[in-house]
Amino acid sequence: MTGTVVQVNVSRGGIPKLAIPSGEMTQTGIAGDAWRFPFHGGKRKAILLITLEGIEELMAHGFALYPGALGENITTRGLDRRELRIGHRLSIGSAAIELTHIRTPCATLNVYGSGIQAAMYDARVQKHDPQSERWGLSGFYASVVQPGTISPGDSIVLLD
Repeated sequence: MTGTVVQVNVSRGGIPKLAIPSGEMTQTGIAGDAWRFPFHGGKRKAILLITLEGIEELMAHGFALYPGALGENITTRGLDRRELRIGHRLSIGSAAIELTHIRTPCATLNVYGSGIQAAMYDARVQKHDPQSERWGLSGFYASVVQPGTISPGDSIVLLD
């Protein structure tokens, strides 16, 4: 499985995250990025990855979204969210990440429309069932296993 980085995003805390031309990925996330609430972030949730295809699915349901809106650090194209699994390692630019958690969407996302949480996350996703229609729509948290620089246009390659 391969894909491409569409956008690298950071914020001083909260959503949306805004596009930057490139990002230095460290053990604690992308340099210059911050979180409003401390339960986000940390080494096991240093990066949030969301597919553009998933954003487009949610847009088709009437949610006014765009890359960075959901608070993701990396917006991708070409990765099949339904095939991504916790524990997968991905090479991105000169960096590498390991998927560690499915993101549990919070009420902060309701600014994009009532019902967005239910549209992207259900009981099956909560039980880590990748057969759910909503698997991966809320995004994947990842730890950084190899620091490096990432930029839009970089290839993303599944390592295992």
